[in-house]
Amino acid sequence: MPAAHPLAGRSRVRMAGVTTLPELPMARWPGPGGSYPEGPGAEVRNLTQLFQLIALGRTTAVIPESAGADLRRDLAAVPVLDAPPVTTVIAWPPHSRLRAVADLIRVATCL
Repeated sequence: MPAAHPLAGRSRVRMAGVTTLPELPMARWPGPGGSYPEGPGAEVRNLTQLFQLIALGRTTAVIPESAGADLRRDLAAVPVLDAPPVTTVIAWPPHSRLRAVADLIRVATCL
């Protein structure tokens, strides 16, 4: 959320406290078909755009803890106690022989 928002100073929040902020509706990401779900939140396509819209006070988001590690100074990350778990999926072409892809898969599956 924007660093100046009143909730930014809290040590933690709950989902109900984040998803019901009328002044900061949750950001909306495109679905598999490229269309956005209905809702008041800003339409976003990447983290750079998301962080800029949050800093401008137009939206908010619940992101994995790792994505909030190096936030800009005008943003604040507040732990959400009851946030749903995140599942990360990696896909690649079966014929790929790129070493970088193999290295990524090896590192990702060791965690």
